Amino acid sequence: MSGLKPGEVNLGTSIMAVQFNGGVIIGADSRTTTGSYIANRVTDKLTEVHDTIYCCRSGSAADTQAVADIVHYYLQMYSVQNGRPTVKVAATLFQELCYQNKDNLSAGIIVAGWDKETGGTVWNIPLGGSLHRQPFAIGGSGSTYIYGYCDATYRDGMTQEQCIEFVKNSLALAMSRDGSSGGVIRMAIITEEGVKRIFIPGNELPVHWEG
Repeated sequence: MSGLKPGEVNLGTSIMAVQFNGGVIIGADSRTTTGSYIANRVTDKLTEVHDTIYCCRSGSAADTQAVADIVHYYLQMYSVQNGRPTVKVAATLFQELCYQNKDNLSAGIIVAGWDKETGGTVWNIPLGGSLHRQPFAIGGSGSTYIYGYCDATYRDGMTQEQCIEFVKNSLALAMSRDGSSGGVIRMAIITEEGVKRIFIPGNELPVHWEG
């Protein structure tokens, strides 16, 4: 795992994606840090790489933006020759780039979206560039605080509304514990119909026990 260079901008982050019957919910906090300084408090860490395929980015902002730009370009080329790409195709491209360049990148990426072959799917690409399909995935510095909560709360077959609440509560918990996560929650619902964005300002975050 490559450490950040001095002054490099870090998406000290909480990111998440969950699949449900008909699509996926993705979400992230909005804090970007340079050391302990908050360089941006309203970052958008949910990046479109194709019509109904998004990635959630954690690690070095520069690295993850570059990788997402390259995947976006490849998927444009792919769709001209082969039609709409699947989420798995997008995830495989991310994995290839992250694995081949693992010594030079600090990038933890969750790829999620909808395609007509498999519906909603979530793929996790942690540091090191491995690839895992999961019913839900969490990532970033804030995720370490919420593994127990997520494992205890997640159930197969949750509705879209239940998944939205799951993501909102999980991210709020991570943001309250992790100094590198904070700001607002940005979420998106990705289905066959397209992408619907949800914005939850800082003063409307769910509040849990704060001791």
